[in-house]
Amino acid sequence: MSKLYFRYGAMNSGKSTALLQAAYNYEERSQHVLLAKPAVDSKGDRAIISRLGVTRMVDFLVEPDQNLRDVFAQHAANFEAETGNKIACLLLDEAQFLTQEQVNQALEIAVLDKVPVLAYGIRTDFRTVSFPGSKRLLEIAHSLEELKTICRCGRKAMFNGRKLNGEFIFDGDQVAIDGEEVTYESLCASCYLEKHSL
Repeated sequence: MSKLYFRYGAMNSGKSTALLQAAYNYEERSQHVLLAKPAVDSKGDRAIISRLGVTRMVDFLVEPDQNLRDVFAQHAANFEAETGNKIACLLLDEAQFLTQEQVNQALEIAVLDKVPVLAYGIRTDFRTVSFPGSKRLLEIAHSLEELKTICRCGRKAMFNGRKLNGEFIFDGDQVAIDGEEVTYESLCASCYLEKHSL
């Protein structure tokens, strides 16, 4: 049975690198994949960008009001019509930005359409609040895997600190894609709490 996987971690834990490695592994074995990400993630436009410098364009973006299963089916059918090959896996980057309904549709792709779905994303925002997509993935994914990174102090990082003009902030909209002034830092619980009390 095909499964829905959620591979999550704090920022800079290598999620995009792991996704691109998974795509490479499938393709090295002559298996074909589709890569997608939510359109709300404007960072990199239509690209998945690894901090190691590896970049790959996604096959499609998912708008918040779209049915993920329908969009996937359309792209998979187009690919099969053009190449004669079936899609072996759907890889989703920035999965925290999916809607809860789109995560349900990802499960349908895995179970009903029998295509594994590997979703990569962060669990919580800079306020330690779950993203809707991540919350739903934690609830229904067949397999959960934490990708680890370290804090500035050397401990395991589990939170994402948001900085504005170099200063940590703890208020604001949940989604603020990196811009000129907004940056993020992965922090352990101790360093996070040093900056802010929950």
